[in-house]
Amino acid sequence: MPKLKLKAGSRPPWVGLAAAVWVEISAGNAYNFPLYSSTLKSVLGFNQQQITILGVANDIGESVGILPGIACNKFPPWAVLLVGVFACFLGYGVIWLAVSQTINGLPYWVLWIALVVASNSNAWFGTAVLVTNMRNFPLSRGTVAGILKGYIGISAAVYTVLYSSLLEQSASKLLLFLTLGIPVICLALMYFIRPCTPGDDTSGHVHFVFTQAASVLLAIYLLTLTIIYDTVSLSDAVSYVLLAIVFIFLLSPLGIPIKMTLSRANAETLTPLAGSTEHLAQGEGDSSQADPLLSPSSSASNLGSFYESEYASDMETLLAVGEGAVKKKRRPRRGEEFKFREAFIKADFWLLWVVYFLGVGSGVTVLNNLAQIGVAFGLDDTTILLSLFSFCNFAGRLGSGALSEHFVRTRTIPRTLWMTCTLIVMVLAFVLYALALSGTLYVSTALLGVCYGFQYSLMVPTASELFGLKHFGIIYNFMLMGNPVGALLFSGLLAGYVYDAEAAKQGSSTCLGPDCFRLTFLVLAGICGLGSILSIFLTIRIRPVYQMLYSSGSFRLPQASNH
Repeated sequence: MPKLKLKAGSRPPWVGLAAAVWVEISAGNAYNFPLYSSTLKSVLGFNQQQITILGVANDIGESVGILPGIACNKFPPWAVLLVGVFACFLGYGVIWLAVSQTINGLPYWVLWIALVVASNSNAWFGTAVLVTNMRNFPLSRGTVAGILKGYIGISAAVYTVLYSSLLEQSASKLLLFLTLGIPVICLALMYFIRPCTPGDDTSGHVHFVFTQAASVLLAIYLLTLTIIYDTVSLSDAVSYVLLAIVFIFLLSPLGIPIKMTLSRANAETLTPLAGSTEHLAQGEGDSSQADPLLSPSSSASNLGSFYESEYASDMETLLAVGEGAVKKKRRPRRGEEFKFREAFIKADFWLLWVVYFLGVGSGVTVLNNLAQIGVAFGLDDTTILLSLFSFCNFAGRLGSGALSEHFVRTRTIPRTLWMTCTLIVMVLAFVLYALALSGTLYVSTALLGVCYGFQYSLMVPTASELFGLKHFGIIYNFMLMGNPVGALLFSGLLAGYVYDAEAAKQGSSTCLGPDCFRLTFLVLAGICGLGSILSIFLTIRIRPVYQMLYSSGSFRLPQASNH
């Protein structure tokens, strides 16, 4: 792929980030499973374990992104997004045909495969925008990951509002929207998701704060809107106005490139008053000579080219070291650029994967069964519970990026320390679930949502810092496989079996009471306890890496060595 040279502080990266917000909302379509799982169960006559296994299919499709990870290094982002568009259309199209009873008698295995294909669109969407934007903003990878993962987390609330208002709480209409609406959105925006090499932007921090603030306001508004829809009957006109405000919030990141365009236009108008015509002539011919303040920093230059041939660094090594360089070549150290096979054999790679698997696998078990958990605890309507989890999930994802970025730059504290803290809190949340004390359901769900968001978002920059961005796509997607593996073991086998066993004791297909999930919660508490111990061990191991990378107060590559 040719290297793109752009003027430092240019607008395309911010345009791409604004477009990525919409694609990330689209990439959260798998979070809709609790909204239509009850309809699947009633219309198609499935039991809870069958629904749980379909939930596992949903998690497998969402998280198995090895192919997107490979593709993002071989093809442009629009091509990766296009595959996701077709997967979304085909997968959800089949499920809609079954739920709407347009086609009757579809085998269970066909629906299982269709759900894998449908939710796998998330892997293609998410990989394309995450890898592209982290490469476009390499010096702010934690912040960018937090923002993008945060919008995926809040997507469930966006869909819940759509489901409650425009789609009239119809699972059939929701699935039709996922079949047609999501592909149209991604097709419209794929042109703007493209790689570029920006230099330092002195106002970048302000822009990130603006984007974070807009997303927080959106999350609060969505939670409020969900409560209003659940408690007050609104006319169609009022519902549409309230929904339009959601779209205005989603468009707000586009204000950054618009503001940059207007500021640049004003600056160009004032330039003749400040300098000579000779300066202007130089500016037209060579912008880097005309204004040295716009030249990329050394850090940006070190990180600049992620699009060269993967053998470029090897060739430089051959030229530098000499004819015997191949024999002298060493494996990369942590913090340098790893190929997947090199990272795969590292102990830290597997420690990070196991910690992520234990934390996210426990969280996704609750997410997949949240509607049934609410019913078991006596709730008639679980919409607010789902929205609460979504809001807290978003807060965890966004907050983890900002919090870990601050402490990693000021104290060189590894991001995995916050994974340890959230795993300990998850132990507390699961114990509260198991005790089933009055008034603790919402507290436990809120705690678990925040911690789940932290776990999901912290893995992203941690993997990139330990193993580099050059092959980040495949490394990141391999890490994500901890999600479906955890869902299969903890949700499909453990939670589904315990629930059906308790329901059989009650002589019904629907289980009521705290015993439906008590054993599951206690096991998950123990799993999170184990994860916290392993996370402490990982944090101790990688502390020297973070001291090397952030010793100057900002990210820097380690000194190149002969490898």
